[in-house]
Amino acid sequence: MAGPSGCGKSRLSRVATEAGGVATLPLDDFYRDLDHPGLPRTLGIVDWDDVASWDCDLAIDTISRLLRDGATEVPTYDISQSLRVGSRTLDMGDARVLLAEGIFAPPLLAAARAARLPVEALWLARHRSTNFTRRLARDLKEKRKRPTVLVRRGVALYRSEPQLTQDAMAAGFRPVGMREATRVVTNMAGVPAPTAPRRPVRTRATE
Repeated sequence: MAGPSGCGKSRLSRVATEAGGVATLPLDDFYRDLDHPGLPRTLGIVDWDDVASWDCDLAIDTISRLLRDGATEVPTYDISQSLRVGSRTLDMGDARVLLAEGIFAPPLLAAARAARLPVEALWLARHRSTNFTRRLARDLKEKRKRPTVLVRRGVALYRSEPQLTQDAMAAGFRPVGMREATRVVTNMAGVPAPTAPRRPVRTRATE
């Protein structure tokens, strides 16, 4: 599951996991450490939106082990520190679907196909103004980076989103909204899609 930062990938993962039959793997946990040699830089700071800041080989190896063995160790990454702070065991249990989500899913897709892994490529398409607002609010709340860095990064991402979408489509992703993405994932897992709560019907009292 790919899509611009802030589009709702983590929310989709949470909803799908709660529905059942789905295990999730955040691709953000495969970022390289801040002291990794040769990290890409833009305007004097590390460009965490450049795929060179991310360990694709480790991600594809981890996914392969999960699909083969059903469980494996995955890294735990602290974005605020730009550092791997440990690891954890991810056990798929009886889940039929592994939902790997993150901004680097497009380059991961080619590696997954080369490794002959069964894969469905979805791009979570939402308005980029909404993505900008959600992303900035989330990053400020979680103190992911300094506010000035978050704003500069947010503006750069806003400007680059149309090209990111075009590149994802060229790579073989299919654009879907949140509701369709949820339906596709839960159908693959063999569970009913969760339904949104109904809004109360408002009636006007008359005399």
